[in-house]
Amino acid sequence: MSRLIFITHPEVKVDAAIPVTDWALSETGCRRAAGFARSDVVANVTNIWASAERKAQQTADFIAQRAGVPVQTNEHLGENDRSATGFLPPPEFEAAADSFFAQPDVSFRGWETARAAQGRIENAVRGIAAHHGTGDLAIVAHGAVGTLLYCAFKGLPISRAYDQPSQGHYWSAELSDLQPQHHWKPI
Repeated sequence: MSRLIFITHPEVKVDAAIPVTDWALSETGCRRAAGFARSDVVANVTNIWASAERKAQQTADFIAQRAGVPVQTNEHLGENDRSATGFLPPPEFEAAADSFFAQPDVSFRGWETARAAQGRIENAVRGIAAHHGTGDLAIVAHGAVGTLLYCAFKGLPISRAYDQPSQGHYWSAELSDLQPQHHWKPI
């Protein structure tokens, strides 16, 4: 049975001077992504799609090197749009993320709403999955939209309670029904 493997990028180099979408993986993030690419979890991947964000592309590249297939990009796999605020220091970001999940139909200071981001990621993944052939499908993206997608596929309300515990996790589902088989596991 072919699977969807939804993967989030691991640790990044935080730099308030550049847009979040351009952040690169840190040394630790690169090490974790490379190790995951060698794991049995992604051994049967035949197709890889990634967000256009640099950190997701870098993570996908590690898997692509092992799988011997190119990374395809879909901008709708991007993280929730937070460009209205730009970089927020960690404590302020965590409070903002709490608000984002707690009030899914309300924009936090101009951010894309959780409900809108959920619809966007769900449509993108369903569209990609509908055209997938054989083997496993890897989607490399981000934690918030991965959590929103998990909630949609499980029929759960939007809640941060289902969020990944830190960067660099995955969940998988059978492509036949897109029902997640497990919660987040570390890469």
